[in-house]
Amino acid sequence: MKLTIERAALLKALAHVQSVVERRNTIPILANILIEAQKGKVSLTATDMDLAIVEGVVADVAKTGTITVQAHTLYDIVRKLQEGSQIGIESLTEKGQVSLRAGRSNFSLASLPADDFPRMAGGELPHQFELAAPELKGMIDKTRFAISTEETRYYLNGIYLHAAQSSGIKVLRAVATDGHRLARVEMALPSGAENIPGVILPRKAVIELHKLISETDASVQVSLSETRVRFTLGDVTLTSKLIDGTFPDYERVIPVGNDKVMEVDRVEFAAAVDRVATISTDKSRAVKLSLTKNQLTLTASSADAGAAEEEIAVRYAGAPIEIGFNARYLLDIAEQIEGDGARFRMADAAAPTLVEDTADQSALYVLMPMRV
Repeated sequence: MKLTIERAALLKALAHVQSVVERRNTIPILANILIEAQKGKVSLTATDMDLAIVEGVVADVAKTGTITVQAHTLYDIVRKLQEGSQIGIESLTEKGQVSLRAGRSNFSLASLPADDFPRMAGGELPHQFELAAPELKGMIDKTRFAISTEETRYYLNGIYLHAAQSSGIKVLRAVATDGHRLARVEMALPSGAENIPGVILPRKAVIELHKLISETDASVQVSLSETRVRFTLGDVTLTSKLIDGTFPDYERVIPVGNDKVMEVDRVEFAAAVDRVATISTDKSRAVKLSLTKNQLTLTASSADAGAAEEEIAVRYAGAPIEIGFNARYLLDIAEQIEGDGARFRMADAAAPTLVEDTADQSALYVLMPMRV
């Protein structure tokens, strides 16, 4: 194999594929990426056996072939090469190495046999539909913060994507929860997604997909079965296994009939929570919200650091209530709200609270209170 490729094009592709490769691998080949040179094009592939990414890049290919090389080493070299340089890559089969040249820089990199590189199992993906990248990014942004990191509850370690009905309208819905908070966002159901199974997208796949869609406004082709999903964005294809588990019946924890309704300026509220929580040294960073007519008092205290209190004006006409929340969770939700106002629907100090974006009815958040 012998080719020449522009540094910028190779660096962009490597940035995408190398992040799939784990830093520590018990199987040596999984530390490598597969480079396949065809006429006028190079394909880069990386996998961790659960997730695979393939990206095509234009190159001047003098001799076709396939090699593997350590992903992070290659990425670091290309990143440090001079901007605008042309990179020559050639396989030295007899030495089991790959030669890389750029200007006056020469590298000989270890290589493993391309035949050892694992391929993700094929199989049919019967459900196919298209989403605009900004719409998909919005769904991920508004839910991924609530993905659980608790490995024992593996079925919560991702975003639950499924078709549903909302007020008689068919929607595509994304849900994430860690047991303390829940995020649910929906959009009009795209054509072709009517009969999709409910699937759980793993956290790592969500992270890698988010990186890719953040760089484009184009459409994303989604293909899925009950066990795998594939996202195609131009020259990039991301394929992932799905979490094999049952997502809990989240509808049961979304409260209805919470009669104490507070509307607050999102920016002012988030800033006040952040200031008051500074005093809270415990892990939970608890903040107490005390509501009276059109006034919210936020308080936090710590045996070591002292106490903090701040008052802000709100719209509230219900009975007085005191309720505590994890400050980090309040700030995470406030960050997702796009409009100027946030609406809190509460029942009592122990029941789940519903949080809504006053400017966007497609998203809602549920937050469990805590004792303060």
